[in-house]
Amino acid sequence: MTRQNYLFTSESVSEGHPDKVCDRISDAVLDALLTEEPMARVACEAFATTNRVVIGGEIGLSDQGRLHAFMDRIDPIVRDCIRDIGYEQDKFHHQTVEITNLLHEQSAHIAQGVTGERGDEGAGDQGIMFGYATDETDALMPAPIQFSHAILRRLAEVRKSGAEPMLRPDAKSQLTLRYENGKPVEVLQVVLSTQHAGEDLSSADIRHIVEPHIRDVLPVEWLTDRTEWWVNPTGTFVIGGPDGDAGLTGRKIIVDTYGGAAPHGGGAFSGKDPTKVDRSAAYAARYLAKNVVAAGMAERCTIQLSYAIGVARPLSIYADTHGTGAVPPERIEAAIPKVMDLTPRGIREHLSLDRPIYARTAAYGHFGRAPDADGGFSWERTDLAGALEKEV
Repeated sequence: MTRQNYLFTSESVSEGHPDKVCDRISDAVLDALLTEEPMARVACEAFATTNRVVIGGEIGLSDQGRLHAFMDRIDPIVRDCIRDIGYEQDKFHHQTVEITNLLHEQSAHIAQGVTGERGDEGAGDQGIMFGYATDETDALMPAPIQFSHAILRRLAEVRKSGAEPMLRPDAKSQLTLRYENGKPVEVLQVVLSTQHAGEDLSSADIRHIVEPHIRDVLPVEWLTDRTEWWVNPTGTFVIGGPDGDAGLTGRKIIVDTYGGAAPHGGGAFSGKDPTKVDRSAAYAARYLAKNVVAAGMAERCTIQLSYAIGVARPLSIYADTHGTGAVPPERIEAAIPKVMDLTPRGIREHLSLDRPIYARTAAYGHFGRAPDADGGFSWERTDLAGALEKEV
């Protein structure tokens, strides 16, 4: 039987965290290439450290001339990302950072498994992908990760607006929630470390700045006399971002998904075009799990998909409703391929993934976000619930 009373903790990191700087750069390159050509092939990685960004990987456009011309755009793309995040410190500044571009054309051997006569045939790699949904929040996301993201989004907003001029881009949050009868009821631990200006600011000073914003984000009834606050527990945090710690694309896969509340297939998302099922099939699995819960078929749902490189159809579909289902999981498994084409082409078309919608996903989670009018976060729609319910 599923546990009903327990503690669970998840963390988030801000857009200024070194790894998230790299995710943002990788996804900005992806967006720029998809703007050039919706069927662009992209596998872009970034590395950031003191005064330096190195970017590499494989990219492809149908017109080689445009591909070569695109290389001249990499430098301003990287600088625009760093400027928008807010880095203007001595040893990591958007104007002075050194950028090394090692991007090159996609391997023909990889391309032959992905691109067929109709354009997009096979999966870009083998792998397993998981999607998850739970009814414990309105966004059908686990509460610890959803509210950890919300705290950092709010702090980024007040930093960028000028309302809190002492805050700087690099930050991490962590929440421990107490569950009772399977639902979150209380925050027992609030952990926040945020970069700041001013060597003389103490942990108490930073708490005074951030606590009102954190209280504004969290449900008021969850903060009690038992809630413990740990704000900048090591003290001064002035040196941050890639100057304080190196960053790398794809290192925050649990932050990007469900905060550890669900399984993870191991593949990162940022910098990958939709033929890479690491990304597109993980989005599809979240879409399916969310629609199962939205349809009232379960309070919690995990969906697993698996693929082989060069093979279009998924090799397996697995559903688990964790003992909360109103219907047997095998009926959900049987219904899924009837309501959605889970080939890479089918996923791309159903969720409109050929658009430049990815830079916005690079921080504060790929899931639990409201769908955008231009197709961003399309996998968060619940428009498949009726079709799933009818099939089941």
